[in-house]
Amino acid sequence: MSSDEESVAARLFVSDPLTVGAEITFDADQTHYLRAVLRLGPGDALALVNGRDGEARAVIEALEKRMGRARIAAITRPFAPEPDLWLLFAPIKRARLDTIIEKATELGASRLLPTVTRRSNMGRVSLERMAAIAREATEQCERLTLPEIEEAAPLAKRLATWPDDRLLIVADEGGEAPDALTALAPLPEGQKLALLIGPEGGFDPAERDQLKALAIAPLPRHGGAEVNAVSLTAVERFVLRVSLGPRILRADTAAVALLALVQAQGGDWRNLGPRGSELAS
Repeated sequence: MSSDEESVAARLFVSDPLTVGAEITFDADQTHYLRAVLRLGPGDALALVNGRDGEARAVIEALEKRMGRARIAAITRPFAPEPDLWLLFAPIKRARLDTIIEKATELGASRLLPTVTRRSNMGRVSLERMAAIAREATEQCERLTLPEIEEAAPLAKRLATWPDDRLLIVADEGGEAPDALTALAPLPEGQKLALLIGPEGGFDPAERDQLKALAIAPLPRHGGAEVNAVSLTAVERFVLRVSLGPRILRADTAAVALLALVQAQGGDWRNLGPRGSELAS
């Protein structure tokens, strides 16, 4: 197949199964986007994903006023598991919240958990809006899955029901935690992780005390430096506190910085081959 034949005009997330020869239907919004915004028509090629079957190349057969359809020509990328990486974040003002959802999706977060803290400055969050932003980001960044998005819940409730096999990495603005690169260096491969980003005003003193009480005790390292242990030997100790540097970061900046560090240190940024190399014969 030539490069021209392989090129696609758009990438969409759909719910239908992806199998060669299958007909895929588009809803009114997708049809409007393809027909009126991108000005596509029959014969144009698309990339389709559904979160479970990989990525497929499909050819548009019809775009009517309120519905459209395409037929799958080939599976271009098989499904592959993505990192099991959660992001807990305090709801913030709308534009910056949108940034967190978009960038967390692009950076590979598998679950997004709005977490209400005592200093959160935003009340209700729209799951529908967050889901739409995550979907658009998924289509743009060429990942194969959508992140799960949970209802907002208080921090205390999250901590009270925390799974005993998942390490919670907390961005600590207090300046008492080790730098992130040092603290993340001993992360074992396959460790289930979650990241916690606080509100714009930082964690309340009582919340910081609770997180400190749940923190894994530091272990000595050569040269006198200390780094937090990552062995989850006790259920009541599952927090790893890290510093993101000498400057106070906005919540959306902190989320991007910590996600990037974790993905580079222990996530799917390591040992990358060419995208799609798994299809090479």
